[in-house]
Amino acid sequence: MPIPSPASRSRKALLFRLGTRGSPLALAQTRELKDRLIAAHGLDPHAIEIVAIKTSGDMILNLPLSEAGGKGLFTKELDLALASGDIEMAVHSAKDLPTILPAGIEIAGYLPRADVRDAWISPHAPHPLKLPLGSLVGTASLRRGAMVRRLRPDLKIALLRGNVETRLAKVAKGEVAATLLALAGLKRLGLEAAATAAAPVPPISSANSIWSRSRVSSLSIEDQSKARKSLSGAPVSGCFPMFCRSARTAGP
Repeated sequence: MPIPSPASRSRKALLFRLGTRGSPLALAQTRELKDRLIAAHGLDPHAIEIVAIKTSGDMILNLPLSEAGGKGLFTKELDLALASGDIEMAVHSAKDLPTILPAGIEIAGYLPRADVRDAWISPHAPHPLKLPLGSLVGTASLRRGAMVRRLRPDLKIALLRGNVETRLAKVAKGEVAATLLALAGLKRLGLEAAATAAAPVPPISSANSIWSRSRVSSLSIEDQSKARKSLSGAPVSGCFPMFCRSARTAGP
């Protein structure tokens, strides 16, 4: 293995690396965080690098998350990158985080809430109540599936996995009659026009909440405080802020 030149080692040491999944939405959310950090700290745009990491959840698409291993499927590889020092901060949608964080990982900050509503997407009906009897609604969310069944017990729920664009394409092809997605995610991707309607009742948890995590010991106490202030947003309860998680490592 070739030894990195002093210049390349210096460049790597100076970079602040944000790790994220490689989906268009994950990258859009991480770019938003990068832009906010640069603006808050007066950094050179090249001082922060976005590192896309494929997770187990991105590779397992034929099973519900509850059957494939749970929420940690979208965070495990990013946790490993944090622990090894390959990235300084990991950015997540809050819904992808497990309830109990791994040892040494903490929430470092979050960005302001976005639109809290789900988007109803269907070429057949403006509302679930208007769908034909027995129609197929696609979702990977237990909450959204339960919401639809409560309104319309006759509707069938099918597993719909993949990124936002993939799910929209499956609806357009007629694989399912409808789906529900986070309206904030559609807005971040410039795809708000794909929404047939916005759900009137705010969901409990949604994909428009974004968390990030970083190695706290890589920052001075003063810089940690500044970072948290620059990332601070709305309260957590009942909203969809962008969050940050960090990995604690031994050291001063």
